[in-house]
Amino acid sequence: MSTHHLDPGPGLVTDVFDPARPPVLTVRPGDDLRVRTLDCNGYGARFEGDREPPRMLPSGRGHCLAGPIAVEGARPGDVLAVTLRSLRTDGWGWTVAGMPTPLNERLGATEPTRLLWEVDDESGTAVDAHGFRVPVAPFLGVVGTTPAEPGEHSTIPPRPGTGGNVDCRSLVAGSTLYLPVQVEGALLCLGDGHAAQGDGEVGGTAIECGMTTELTVDLVPAPALPGVHAVTPDERIAFGFDADLNAATDAALDGIVTWVAAELGVPRTRALAYASTCVDLRVTQVANRTWGVHAAWPRTALRRPA
Repeated sequence: MSTHHLDPGPGLVTDVFDPARPPVLTVRPGDDLRVRTLDCNGYGARFEGDREPPRMLPSGRGHCLAGPIAVEGARPGDVLAVTLRSLRTDGWGWTVAGMPTPLNERLGATEPTRLLWEVDDESGTAVDAHGFRVPVAPFLGVVGTTPAEPGEHSTIPPRPGTGGNVDCRSLVAGSTLYLPVQVEGALLCLGDGHAAQGDGEVGGTAIECGMTTELTVDLVPAPALPGVHAVTPDERIAFGFDADLNAATDAALDGIVTWVAAELGVPRTRALAYASTCVDLRVTQVANRTWGVHAAWPRTALRRPA
């Protein structure tokens, strides 16, 4: 197996998913990667007062992502396993709120606000310019394969067929995210580092930051679920994405019931009964034009009798 390094630079980043875009790197299943990504806006430097730093991709139409990365042998119908082994921030980040969205208008929170943070990975905390401190748990907001439909696809909404802007704060180091493959090579793109975020990403952003990620990519012939799902250090997670919250909830719950039924070898109704005792339904994010819901099954729950 090989180890690959990818740093941000002209021609090595993208702000769309596009099946016609050539890969910037090709790897083999089982290879390790060390990928450095800029924050979602692609800032190349810190803020200085109110002055916005220059962006690597000035269009601002989507997240600044590493990729696409091709995986040899990946074919439509396969599932790509992305194991996140280590995540380290660039040591600083920002959060904004008050964007003109229907949610913010209902909340009466439409005055633009920016917080600037110093992030300390060693202590596991971030401190803003006002002295407020929050715990950090770094993860990538966007990890996705490329949709098969021709043309450019926005990085903003998550997709049930390819993942992308999942924004699930549980996907910390030690997690594996499983993504369906729709195009030759999978064409993986990733980035949008978050130092800290609550379930929902309710203000529209997290602590947005640059990130250095060590990961492994592999192909899975027969995954537990055909759709987007994950195994974290603490939980097994099934995702639902839809513009309708009820439909997103149904999809997440359907995935976890399917998983429980297969794992325990029980009928679906019995699996639902077991799930009702220990599975948590959480709103992943409300910020990306598409509701995200995830069903989390603790890994220590529903143990088989000896």
